[in-house]
Amino acid sequence: MNDVTFETALSTRVDAMLDACTRCGKCVEACPSVAPAGLADADPEDVITGVLDILRTGDGPEASRKWASSCMLSGACIKACDYGVNPRFLLAMTRLAMVKAKNGPPDRRRQGVLTFRNMGQDVSVLSRLQLDGAVLERLGQKSASVAKADEPPDFVFYTGCNVLKTPHIALLALDIMDALGVTYRVMGGPSHCCGVMQLRAGDTEMSGRLGTNSMEKMSHSRSGQVISWCPSCYVQFTETTLPTIEKQRGARPFEMTPFMRFLKSRLDDLRPLLRKRVEKRVALHKHPGVAGVVEAAESILSAVPGVELIDLKQPAVGLQSVNLSVLPAYKRELQLNELEAARDAKVDALAAVYHSDHRELCAHERDWPFRIVNVLEIVGESMGLSQADHYKRLKILQDADAILADCRDLIAQHDLDPDVARNVVVKNLLGDQPLPLSGGAPSSPGVSVTPAEGSAS
Repeated sequence: MNDVTFETALSTRVDAMLDACTRCGKCVEACPSVAPAGLADADPEDVITGVLDILRTGDGPEASRKWASSCMLSGACIKACDYGVNPRFLLAMTRLAMVKAKNGPPDRRRQGVLTFRNMGQDVSVLSRLQLDGAVLERLGQKSASVAKADEPPDFVFYTGCNVLKTPHIALLALDIMDALGVTYRVMGGPSHCCGVMQLRAGDTEMSGRLGTNSMEKMSHSRSGQVISWCPSCYVQFTETTLPTIEKQRGARPFEMTPFMRFLKSRLDDLRPLLRKRVEKRVALHKHPGVAGVVEAAESILSAVPGVELIDLKQPAVGLQSVNLSVLPAYKRELQLNELEAARDAKVDALAAVYHSDHRELCAHERDWPFRIVNVLEIVGESMGLSQADHYKRLKILQDADAILADCRDLIAQHDLDPDVARNVVVKNLLGDQPLPLSGGAPSSPGVSVTPAEGSAS
């Protein structure tokens, strides 16, 4: 057993990147966060130099601190660097250094635990307001596997946590893999945490422990591949956990592939299953943070007979919608402009890839002349597959009491505390609305529509 700790190995990786960085400032120049964060007049070389100062000392100039705090994880900085540095990873480590300089270990541990506990409750309650026990079982929430223990699957399908709030998306992914004849084991939810929340809270040790524990659980498939859904988890594993484990142990236990890229790699197998024409003008809601995912989604939608893919010519920034929460006014502007562009283009559907995109956009379907769906719903329609989008149906009600009444049977089945369920509905389902609906705030007593900013995904 290697006696190098996770934190030591992580620090070694940071030090190597600090040595490799030439402070040219190209990463700052390429970053789409710079202008909306009010840093357009800042000198790029000064900004990146200040970031390196923060990483070394925990302190640095305000412009550098603001840039690190405004990162939307777009990934443009990675493409801009000619020296093998991952500036997005360095900015994550910069935010970590800033948190450590501000809060002591007990406060960091406490904040990490609190954030994780709240997320776990939100995921658990919202998924149980939509699904019965058998479907939760299929999503790996009552057992570790949907495959027999003595039969290693082709792949592990790692959901992450927050897609379980919009479970129809994950269920469609499973339906499609079933149709392709792919065997898999589903893992995800709070029991398979990637550690990103603990890292953001500054608890590096716990982040490494949780991520490593989940990694060990995912290390058993015939292909040595994990198909991932959540982009936040993907970035956490591929840019922080897996490379750090490799530095510790000399090898990584698996490679991770985003589901959209996996599906594109099986496009020749998928095409014969796309039997039904879907006569729709479809615009894709785009986030480029994971390389190749937007392009894969476009290829998949273009393969659906009848679909006409419409380019709305809107900015594509961030890892997913939730990551734009660091710049809330900019985020609202982008979302409104996209809805208006979709209306003007007379699209039939605005299709998002990720779950946080769907959570934030789906209720706008009530007020605009097009549907708001996930990419997999269009693929599924052509394949004869469907899963009910209970999240959108409930959110469009815009009334906490009506939602709880609708879900009364599932509340009883899962023995949920009605007061806890109501709090989660108000804070999470109704509160996850950065751009207000055109009809205004919900009328239910006690309902707040303050956007639920800052969640992991």
